[in-house]
Amino acid sequence: MDWDDLRVFLAVARTESLSGAGRLLKIDPATVGRRIARLEEGMASRFFQKSPQGYVLTEAGSRLLPHAEAAETAARAAALSRDAEGDEGLTGQIRLGAPDGCANYLLPQILTRIAEAHPGLEVQLVALPRVFNLSKREADMAIGVSRPETGRLTVQKLVDYHLVLAASRDYLARHPLQGPEDLKRHRFTGYIPDLIFDKELDYLAEIGAPPARFSSNSVSVQLNFLRQGAGLGVVHDFALPAAPELVPLLADEIRLHRSFWLIRHADDARVPRLTRFAEALIREARAEMGRLEAGA
Repeated sequence: MDWDDLRVFLAVARTESLSGAGRLLKIDPATVGRRIARLEEGMASRFFQKSPQGYVLTEAGSRLLPHAEAAETAARAAALSRDAEGDEGLTGQIRLGAPDGCANYLLPQILTRIAEAHPGLEVQLVALPRVFNLSKREADMAIGVSRPETGRLTVQKLVDYHLVLAASRDYLARHPLQGPEDLKRHRFTGYIPDLIFDKELDYLAEIGAPPARFSSNSVSVQLNFLRQGAGLGVVHDFALPAAPELVPLLADEIRLHRSFWLIRHADDARVPRLTRFAEALIREARAEMGRLEAGA
């Protein structure tokens, strides 16, 4: 079975379209279609069923998928064989997926330091307010706000962090906060309820606050609402240096504890390059969080 044909099969399975696979592989969609037809003819099986939603795996396609993924892992490992165990350098491209709060306010300084230590490394940081699908290879690894319970994944704790209640000085000058019992008379900023993709993000319910009057699925947008005096909100403590207009409130009563988790496809444990990057990411994330919490 030819790896190039399996590579095309995987691209169609993950994007569910010939055009999407073509963009992923940088080849013409018609060529993608011919390669799939050749693979199906050679295997005497039909791997995709065309539907209004796109190209859906048939039963035979679903059986082929894990074998194709295993071949992909082997090919990736072979391509990276020059990164031997004793070689300290990291080279090539690594794509990391992360929720936007982590991606905006924690990862840039961490990834910059890692890249400075490894000049041949190219890092792509994908910031999305949702869970990443590593089986579809949306990223080489991802950061999540909770530990996944299913899937062929390896999971390591990246770092612990805290969230605090905060508001702008301008808002507090106009609407002083007396204490925890005073929360319900204030307006809040938070997540759009039906776009909360993980229960760990339901901060307002946890602290007994009223529903958000200003809401967004983006942490950055929420932070900017607060900077403009929109009200009170729950903020990552590591984001506060980026918003000097904000003041932490009720620190003794309201301080939420959370963790970020580094999530990888199980097969990638055999790729030393990705393991070394993961180790550097964990080490730098914990050092950066320690620095921030120490107020350095």
